[in-house]
Amino acid sequence: MKKGVKIATIGGGSSYTPELIEGFIKRYDELPISEMWLVDIEEGKEKLEVIGDLAQRMWDASPYDVKVHTTLDRREALKDADFVTTQFRVGQLEARIKDERIPNTHGILGQETNGAGGILKAFRTIPVIGEIIEDMRELCPDAWLINFTNPSGMVTEAAINKFGWDKTLGLCNVPTIAEMSEGPNIGKNPEDLTYHFAGLNHFHWHKVYDEDGNDITEEILKYINEKNGGTPVNIYHEPFPMELIDGSGLIPCGYHRYYFLEDEMLEHNLEDFKKDGTRAEQMYQVEKELFDIYANPDLTEKPEQLNKRGGAYYSDAACECISSIYNNKHKRMTVSTKNKGGISCLNPDSVVEVSSLISAKGAEPVAWGDFPPAQRGWLQLMKAMEDNVVEAAITGDYQKALEAFTMNPLIPSGKKGKQVLDELLVAHEPYLPQFKDTIEKLKESGVTIDDPVVKEIMEKEAQRFSQKA
Repeated sequence: MKKGVKIATIGGGSSYTPELIEGFIKRYDELPISEMWLVDIEEGKEKLEVIGDLAQRMWDASPYDVKVHTTLDRREALKDADFVTTQFRVGQLEARIKDERIPNTHGILGQETNGAGGILKAFRTIPVIGEIIEDMRELCPDAWLINFTNPSGMVTEAAINKFGWDKTLGLCNVPTIAEMSEGPNIGKNPEDLTYHFAGLNHFHWHKVYDEDGNDITEEILKYINEKNGGTPVNIYHEPFPMELIDGSGLIPCGYHRYYFLEDEMLEHNLEDFKKDGTRAEQMYQVEKELFDIYANPDLTEKPEQLNKRGGAYYSDAACECISSIYNNKHKRMTVSTKNKGGISCLNPDSVVEVSSLISAKGAEPVAWGDFPPAQRGWLQLMKAMEDNVVEAAITGDYQKALEAFTMNPLIPSGKKGKQVLDELLVAHEPYLPQFKDTIEKLKESGVTIDDPVVKEIMEKEAQRFSQKA
C-alpha cells in the first residue's frame, strides 16, 4: 500500500491556495495527503497565516484528517516531500505593478506574462526556481516539481533544461478553461470531447474531436468570440478577426489576441491604465477583499469571489496532474514538458505546451506533427525569444535580454524598447542580482524612473532591504 502523500507548496500565501485545497479535498480518496506544507517569505507572513487557517478549516470541514503546516523555512517544508508545487511571485504584486506601469508609461503593452512584463517576471523568477531545485536535490530528490508560476513555460524550460530537474511539469489553466467552456456552445458535454493542444504556454493552438472522432474544430471556432468562448476573464475580449482564423482548422488561445489584435488590445490596455491603473493595481484591491473574506473564521470553503482572478479551474489542472502521476493514470492533460518530437518544427529537447499522457513516468506528448507556415513561423520566433529570456535570466547577459526585447512582437525595437528594458532593470534591482553590474552602469548613465507610483514602491523596497542588511 502506498504511503500518504506530502505536498509542499511554495508561495502558500497566494490567494489561489484555497483553489488548490479544494482540488485536493475532492481527490482525497485517490490522493491520500498526509501532510500539507505552505511556504512563503517574511513579507508574505500575514497572508500565509490567513491562508493557513482557512486551509485547515477547509480540511477540518471535510471527512479527512489532514494537518496544514505553515512556515517561512523552505527547507523544512521540502524535506521528504513527494510533490512540490510552485505558485509564487518574486516581489509580490508590487513587482507586477512595475512590470505593467513602466511599459504603459511609454505607450506599450503592460501585461503580466506577455511582452516586457512577462520577460522581467521571468528574469526574477527563474533564478529562484534554480534555488528551489538545489534544495530539492538535497532534501527530496525523488519529488516531482509541479510549476504553476508564470511565465510557466519559460520557468519550466529553465527547470528542466538549465537546472536539470527532469521531474518537472508546467501547468496553466488556460487549456482547462477552453475544455470546460467550448463544448456546451455546441450542445456537447466537455467529457465527451477530445482536445489536442500544441504550442507554447500562452501561445498555443488546439483542435477538438467529438465522441465519434470527428474533427469539430471549425464548429467550435464559430463561438470563439462569444463571452463563454474559452477566453480567461483576465483578457480583454476584443473579437478575433474571423477572416484571419476562420477555415484554419486551428483554435488560437485567448492570449493570441495580444498578437493578432495588437493595436486594439494596446489601445484598451492604455485606456484602462489611464482610467483605473494597471490590472495589477486592480488586483491589489481584489486581493485585499479576498483576504478579508478568507479571514472570516466561519469560512470553510473556497469563496466565489476568487473567480474574479484569472485562476479558474486551477485545482483541476494542478491536483489532477499530481493524482495522475501518483496513480499512474495515463490521463490526457495539457502540460509544459519536453517536446520529444511532439511538435516537429521545434527542438525535441525544448519545453513546449502540448497534450500529453500523464503517468508515473511523467508526460508523454501526443504528436501534433506539422504546423502550417504562419503558425510554424510564430512558434519558432517565440521559442527563440524564450530561449534568450531564459539565458539572460540565469547569466545576467544584457545583450541576450536586449535581443529578447527586440524579438518580442509586443515590444517596439530601437530606442523605446531599450529604454523600457533599462528602466525595468533599474526598477527591479533588489530582485535581479544577476544583472548587478549592468544596473550599476545604467544608473551611472542616468537611467531613472519618473513614474510616481513605481518610485514609491522602489523607496519602500529600498527601506525594507536596508533593514534586512
